[in-house]
Amino acid sequence: MNITKYNQAAWDAQVHKKNKWTVPVEHSTIERARSNDLEIYLTPESPVPTHWLEPIRNARMLCLASGGGQQGPILAAAGADVTVLDQSYQQLIQDYRVAKREQLKIDLIQGNMLELDLIADHSFDVIINPASTCFVPDVRLVYQHVARILRPQGRFMTGFINPFYHIFDYEKMMQGQFILRHSLPYSDQENLSQDELQDLIHSDEPLVFSHTLGDLLGGQLQAGLAIIELFEDNWKGQPLEKFSKIFLATLSRKI
Repeated sequence: MNITKYNQAAWDAQVHKKNKWTVPVEHSTIERARSNDLEIYLTPESPVPTHWLEPIRNARMLCLASGGGQQGPILAAAGADVTVLDQSYQQLIQDYRVAKREQLKIDLIQGNMLELDLIADHSFDVIINPASTCFVPDVRLVYQHVARILRPQGRFMTGFINPFYHIFDYEKMMQGQFILRHSLPYSDQENLSQDELQDLIHSDEPLVFSHTLGDLLGGQLQAGLAIIELFEDNWKGQPLEKFSKIFLATLSRKI
């Protein structure tokens, strides 16, 4: 299976299913952003701290794997020079529709975050990556691209699921039973049975990779991205949330 093509088609399907990360923002959200009242989400529940985003006006911002008519239009309404890159055509259509509705200028690129050679070095002041590196096998390569295309002292913010989430049997976990099953790094293709994998495919679910904390945190450092802030976030509806927050978000600066 070509994981890139499969996940592209899966996210196109998720748009039609109205997945949370594919539903465009409303006009009222854009109006608030025009007045510098805005919230950007990298993880499911908590917005990023306001100071992570500042300054916004006239900043060149890349919303990486961030289609869906959410982050990009909000930032453009707040005065940023925004580019959205996503491998899903339907996700980009959502951004196009919001931009047209609100008369915003947003550049749209259909592409994979592992293949950013089309973007020149030192092109952006800020790169915003909502939780999505779980859909590619090599997160360290993503960080290397990020470091290359950021300007000196540029900011990178990303969200990701804590890898420990993937060590449990998922079906049992959703029933409140925490049974260790998988070693890390995890991937749906390698760790699931053929029947389980086919169930995901028939449901148009994107396939995921867990990576390790060494990749997710150490990979940023190795690429020349100094992590300067971090927060944890919840994931409502997940039984594991009773014991630990499940998501992390980091703010890094290119050194």
